[in-house]
Amino acid sequence: MSSSYDSVKIGLVSISDRASTGVYEDKGLPALQDWLGRALRNPLQYETRLIADDQALISQTLVELVEAGCALVLTTGGTGPAPRDVTPEATLAIADKVMPGFGEQMRQISLQFVPTAILSRQVAVIRGNSLVINLPGQPKAIAQTLEGLKDAEGKQQVPGIFAAVPYCVDLIGGPYLQTDEAVCKAFRPKGAERPSAG
Repeated sequence: MSSSYDSVKIGLVSISDRASTGVYEDKGLPALQDWLGRALRNPLQYETRLIADDQALISQTLVELVEAGCALVLTTGGTGPAPRDVTPEATLAIADKVMPGFGEQMRQISLQFVPTAILSRQVAVIRGNSLVINLPGQPKAIAQTLEGLKDAEGKQQVPGIFAAVPYCVDLIGGPYLQTDEAVCKAFRPKGAERPSAG
């Protein structure tokens, strides 16, 4: 069934001094793969990296993943105010365009849970035909920001950022992302939708 869907290469980068040196187990990459595996119906190929909080290394890694053909690159970690948190700076350094709405919406979602969400500095950028998004570091916050907030009946109250990702990827010349609506309903203007491959 999935052969009718575009194949998608996704770059996943977990940025943590301690996890990259084995001090503790990285939870960011498994959390991203788990969520994307549930949310997307496309055949997925992951390029994963676990690296230290080093600005030049982060920028270099993001460029490599874009050049390797990743239509979407998601990072987790390194977006707070601490001295070693340099993921946003490294991401902005490789940008062709900045997409501020993603960071704004992530903070809006996280503020529903913790007042310290205003300390998070996630950004999103476009480089070439790739969308690069910084996500929070905690697996629970990753799912919340991607998926948004639902009420007890499962009705969407606040859209997650991933609802806008497929159309953004369309607009920059990437593959057509098909989501599982039970997890995350992609929003596209009427004329931009493809018939369901069922």
